[in-house]
Amino acid sequence: MSFKNRVFGCVVVKSINSNYNADFSHQPRTLPDGTVYATDKALKYAIKNYLKDMSNDEKIFYFKRFNEDFQPLRLEDAYNSMFKDRVKPTKSVVAKDLLSCLDVKFFGATFAMKATGGDNIAISIHGPLQINHGVNIWHENNIFSEQIMSPFADKEGADASTLGRQSKLQEGHYLHHFSINPNNLKDILQLAGEGTKSMLKEDVYKIKDAMCKGVTYYDSAAKAGTDNELMIWIQLKENSKLVMPNINSLITQGNVSKEGGKIAFNLEGVSALATKYAEDIEDYQVYYQKENTIIENGPEENNHFDLNQIFVK
Repeated sequence: MSFKNRVFGCVVVKSINSNYNADFSHQPRTLPDGTVYATDKALKYAIKNYLKDMSNDEKIFYFKRFNEDFQPLRLEDAYNSMFKDRVKPTKSVVAKDLLSCLDVKFFGATFAMKATGGDNIAISIHGPLQINHGVNIWHENNIFSEQIMSPFADKEGADASTLGRQSKLQEGHYLHHFSINPNNLKDILQLAGEGTKSMLKEDVYKIKDAMCKGVTYYDSAAKAGTDNELMIWIQLKENSKLVMPNINSLITQGNVSKEGGKIAFNLEGVSALATKYAEDIEDYQVYYQKENTIIENGPEENNHFDLNQIFVK
């Protein structure tokens, strides 16, 4: 069944003595005023990685792949390896192929290649799921660095192995705003033609599951200590024309505190907004790590869920 509701919400990622999203100098990314932030790509990567590993029946197109020489594939090589039987694909065929990939159906795509035996094909897909940069809403932005030793020398005859350095954030709580608008697929669905599936409810269950678990699932030496912490999901009624404001401004440093070793989020501002537009809202839900997180002034108790209890229907 098609999913036609628009959704507004946010994802909060906790990072303790970790580096959620490093820049090219391996430092946590910072704004000009020193506030730590993460790009939308960090969260998207975690979501796609989770879907790739946990939804074996789903195609994930925009993910790095390698050839037999361990070199990254070009765009056209990735397309040809995933859709092997396309001899002279048209723009319509490519559009239908791309929409069969769950990551493209949600995040969109900018796609340009010379098709095998065909013409140049350029397609732009405005994805229904839009995710903003995540900004640290914790009271401090304490970055520390430490030296690490490599087991190898950097040149022949060296008396010692090389030294490196790694940098981490002492504590951060990154807030990513997101929105879902299925209408963004309208034009590309027309191009893809009859038989192409729009956004389905089961697709939304899978993406919602990945948004709750993907960051925690993706583990590495640098990202150990980085976990999903909170997700707010405000789903409008199908025929609602409401355009909600970005809720990031309603969850700031003043709404986040520590109580008995747990992080407390005061959602008073978000709940006031949900009450104001109650006639347009179908669901107001909050998902969080119940072991480590406290929700204050959130939705009704029956709309409180554990992040780890999400299941794909």
